[in-house]
Amino acid sequence: MAEKTKQEFIREKAHQNQDDPEGAKILWSRHGTTELANEGWTRIPVETALQECEVIEDYPEVHRPLPDCLVLAYFDDKKPLHVVIAIDEQNDRLIIVTVYQPNSEEWNDDWRTRKTK
Repeated sequence: MAEKTKQEFIREKAHQNQDDPEGAKILWSRHGTTELANEGWTRIPVETALQECEVIEDYPEVHRPLPDCLVLAYFDDKKPLHVVIAIDEQNDRLIIVTVYQPNSEEWNDDWRTRKTK
């Protein structure tokens, strides 16, 4: 990710995906689609929210096939969501690893900072 930051790349692919009838810029892992269903969400609002996401944790690339990160985004109703995204720069796309609603037991009120134990 030399030219763009992960956040810029994610936002760009989310915008491009919205205009792509096949939605080929964002792929969903099996785990990601399972968690999407568990949360009672659908893909389009999550993918739309990614257009304004913020990277809140950047994971080390050691022992990972692709660079990935945790992002914070918000639905239209301002409800927060967290998405772990793998950056597949070579294939010009994102892979959604998992998605979930952050809870106040693990996260501070800003939804960006984990609570210390």
